[in-house]
Parts: sequence; C-alpha cells; structure tokens
Amino acid sequence: MVAGATFLITLGVYRATMLPGIGAWDTAEVQTVPPLLGTMHPTGFPAFVILGWLANLVLAPFGEPAFRMTLLGGLLAALAAGLAVFVFRRLGAPALLAGAAALGFGLTPITWHIGVSADVHALHIALLVAITLGLLRWEVAVGDAQAEPADEALARRADRRIVGTAALFGVSVANHGLTLLLVPAVAAFVLAVDRGVLRRPRLVLAALGTAVGVAALLYLELPLRAGPFRAPLVYGHPETLQGLVDVVFARQFSGDLIGGDLVSKLVAFSDLAANQLGPLALLAVPAFVVTAIRHPRYALYSGLAALLTCLFAALYDNARIDRYYLGPVFFAWSWLAAAAAAIVELAVGPERDPADRGAPRTAGIDSTRTGIAIALGIVLLVPTAIGLRDRWIQQDLSHWTAAPEWLDEALAALDQDAVVVSWWSYSTPLWYGTLIEGRRPDITIIDDRTRLDEGLGEAADVIEANLDSRPVYVMRVTDQELQDLGARFKIEPVGLPGNLFRVTGRTETPTP
Repeated sequence: MVAGATFLITLGVYRATMLPGIGAWDTAEVQTVPPLLGTMHPTGFPAFVILGWLANLVLAPFGEPAFRMTLLGGLLAALAAGLAVFVFRRLGAPALLAGAAALGFGLTPITWHIGVSADVHALHIALLVAITLGLLRWEVAVGDAQAEPADEALARRADRRIVGTAALFGVSVANHGLTLLLVPAVAAFVLAVDRGVLRRPRLVLAALGTAVGVAALLYLELPLRAGPFRAPLVYGHPETLQGLVDVVFARQFSGDLIGGDLVSKLVAFSDLAANQLGPLALLAVPAFVVTAIRHPRYALYSGLAALLTCLFAALYDNARIDRYYLGPVFFAWSWLAAAAAAIVELAVGPERDPADRGAPRTAGIDSTRTGIAIALGIVLLVPTAIGLRDRWIQQDLSHWTAAPEWLDEALAALDQDAVVVSWWSYSTPLWYGTLIEGRRPDITIIDDRTRLDEGLGEAADVIEANLDSRPVYVMRVTDQELQDLGARFKIEPVGLPGNLFRVTGRTETPTP
C-alpha cells in the first residue's frame, strides 16, 4: 500500500511537469528509435528499445509517440521509487518511514529529471532498485535455508531467487553499461552472504549463464535490426562483428575517460551531492556507518557500488554525467532510511515479526513506533519540502515547446528534395519529424554520424556532392565551422529557424 502510494505520488508529480512533445539531443533519439525498433547510439540500449517499442503500442491512447516514450520514463522512474519502499523495509525501516525516504528519492532533482524527459536511465534505475531488492530477498532465503538445512524447498527457493536476480542483471546490462560497475559489488555481497556458493559450480554457472544469456539475447536486436530486418534508423554498423563491438563497447567514447585535477573533482562532487540531497548530504556518511553496523553485507554491496560508480563518473567527461549518479543517490537514501530505522529500533525495540506467535506488542508501543517513524520521515523530507518550489521550476518541462516549434520552422523553410547537413542535437528531432510523423519524406538528413557510417567525408564534401543537383542546407555546432565552410561556399541564413543556413553556391576563389 505504501509502495503503491509512493509510485502514484511520484508519477503524479512527474506527469504534471512532463515534457509534452518532442525534445532535442538524446531525448529526441529516445523518442524516435524505440517506436521504429531501430538501434541507438552506443551502447545500443536494446533492452530499452524493445521495451519502448512495446510501450509505444500499449500507451497509444495517451498521445503521440514522443510523449509515450516520455511517459514510459516517468512510469519507470516512479516504479524505482515504489520498489525502493521494499528495499528500505528490508533494511528495517517501518512502512511510513520507508515511504517517506522513497518519496525523497523519487523527488531528488536527478531522479525527477529522468522522470519527465525520455531517458534510458529511467530503466537503469528501475532495474538497479529491482536487482538490489532481489539480492536482499535472496539473502533472507539463504538464511532460512541455512536455519532449516533439511528443507530442500527452502534451498531451491534461494537458488531461484539468485537466478531470477541474475536475469534482471542481464536485462540491465542490455540497457546500460553502468550495470557492469555493479559486478564487484554483487560478487562481494554474494560471497559475504554465502561463501559456500563457490562449492556449487552448477548454481554459479546457472546464474552467470542466465545473466549473459539474457543480455546476449537482447543484444541480438542490434544486428537483426541493422541487417536482415533493417530498421529505418540505425546507428553505426552493428550488422557486422566489428560494428557490433564498436557500438556495444562504446568505442567512440573511449577517449572521454580522463584524469584531471582530483581536488576540483572532489569539489564538483560535493556540490553535486549538496544539490541532490541538500543538508542530508552531510548525514550520508554517518548513515552509511550505521548501515554498516546493522547491515554489513548490504553496506559492502551498496558502498562498493556507489564508490565505483562515482569514480567512473568523475573520470568520464561526456554530456550530462550527473545522470550517472542515480545509483549512488539511491544508495544514499537507503543508508538514510536504515539509519532512521536504527533510531526507531533504539527507541522502542525491533518491529514485531507478523509470523511471531509470541506475546503481542502493546498498542502503546506500536503507536509510539508509528509516531517516531512519521516524525523521522518528516525530517527526511524537510529538505525536499523546502526545495520543492525551486525543484519544480527547474524540472518543469510541461510548457517546453522549443523543439517542436523549431522543427515546424525548419521543415517549412526547406525546399523540395533538400539535403540537410546537420548535427546530433538537431538531427534527432528532424528524424522524428520525417520518420515518425511522416512529414517531408523528400528531404535527406545527413548527420555527422551519417557521414561517418556511409563514408561521405567531411561536411564540405557532402555539400560539394549535392550542390549541383539538390538544395543544400547546413547547421553547424560552432560559428567557426560556418566560417570555415563560408570560405568555400556562399552561405545565407534562411531567417527562421535562426541556426539553419542555405548554401547558394561556391565562392569565386575556393580555398585549395
């Protein structure tokens, strides 16, 4: 009941602040590729693409495909908040306290953001919470089996739970490469719970085989939709072995792993933590210490996972890296919930197990427990409440129509049979307009990635190849790029949109 309420409240907030239509950049890609069952930029994200394709069918009554993909993100982010209640309950938090902490997690700025704009990270965090819950459920099942070694049914239940969690892990690997950072943490947790698993190679192979098999099966979407069942929109050449490796392992982004000044990165990280958690960021470390005392195996898992993710994000310099901290934010909230649960238990004792048939607790103790849990839940939500107005303003995309307005202007400005030499942030909404909405099928969009995949050369080469036969338009990232092209071609603005230019001819003295 509390988990359901948390899901509905967070979903309601997301829906009220949700992007109403097409976005730009990766957002528009997420809104375009899944309905086409195409392939996305590295690492391909086939799990999200397949889920998005199904959601596009199921959510058809709720609006255009762009909004359906955004709504899917909201549902997944809200699901992560709802599942978090069960995780926090297993860490000892009373129901209302767990709900308050989960609500705080759902309304953390970065969680809120992925809930209102189409983003593959929404599925990542939902699966991360589900994997965490699966591990905690397996821990309990192992304890039951060890307490009753003669009961083979309990042992089989524990085995099913770890294999089921491995299946979720496989789906998560096929959604986002960040999942691989969990491997050391999961391995450490499994060995801490049951070191005897090393003497059961069949179980280990079953779990590993399930994770790898599920991931591999989902990744087949890339070569299939780029090859024999080619989709209208394909990134790279995943139909070839080398192309598949390049996409799956994100070879094009390998240069974004950097070093840098450690001090400046620590300052940036502290600023990010303060922005996400507010004053609660100061309590995260002591809360982790309390969690380590009360739940050492979970602390080992969550602490190692958070540490590795933070280290990777700090060394990775590409676009909106703050989304990579979703996992650490969730773990921080779990530590806060566990620490608050410790306070409740210290005050009134442990919560009575419903299966315990001993003497019932008095109503007074239960009321006191509920009161303390509510009070601590309110304390955890104070920073959220204080910052709610600012967060709402920052995350509210419900009136953001810049991308669809730009798309309308661009499609209206282009002459018949035009070639558009574009770049990623504007190529993605153009693809949506042409491939999803079916507008202007006469135009050809040559993205920088298209030039690379099809061997078309530089932007100037594309212009030269088409200028004598078709109208050619350009959009470039920087003014310098336009100036460089202007040395070889006559380029004029079209008016609206302001970043679209028409190539009207060659200069009299082209540069050599």
